[in-house]
Amino acid sequence: MSETAAAAQTNPTQDADITLALGRRSIVLVGMMGAGKSTIGRRLAARLQLPFLDADIEIEAAAGMSIPDIFETHGEPHFRDGEARVIARLLDSGPAVLATGGGAFMREETRNRIRDKAVSIWLKADVDIIMKRVRRRADRPLLQTEDPVATVSRLLEAREPVYRTADLTIPSRDVPHDRIVDECIDALRARLCAGAPSAQPTTDGISVTP
Repeated sequence: MSETAAAAQTNPTQDADITLALGRRSIVLVGMMGAGKSTIGRRLAARLQLPFLDADIEIEAAAGMSIPDIFETHGEPHFRDGEARVIARLLDSGPAVLATGGGAFMREETRNRIRDKAVSIWLKADVDIIMKRVRRRADRPLLQTEDPVATVSRLLEAREPVYRTADLTIPSRDVPHDRIVDECIDALRARLCAGAPSAQPTTDGISVTP
């Protein structure tokens, strides 16, 4: 049995209040490469019994080529245009948990669509966590530089003020994945479910944007 299947069978109805409150909206995970958007997204989708969608996979399917090849052949602006179109289509397809690429949330039109059709969660990871997870990956076009650590630091500095506008913020760190999922569930319930007990602040720094 897969991890997501096991998670879905934990208690099929315990989080029904969240899916009911979502209605036709999706949950969109934003943040840097290596923040865990796909890993957490799959588990969160299983918990909520929603489809899981990975924007990068959908982009590759639509383009018929890998993201590194899109960057190399057509350049980043072309990729970003296609990314925006794919995310718009996925948001129109109904409730799901959607993991987005690190730069997707930087585009204003995409942020506006997410605001209108989803609840956004920023998985906040620091440079050390990001580098630990992506250092050995060769499929990150933005990290094909002489100094990947400096590149990640620069990207974080530029992107964090925008990521901070997401509806919810959950710190991504080296703890069991299910703990991060639990924190996402608690934050979603506190935001979406009227009359539900509010999530209490923790030393891990979970925050909910009013």
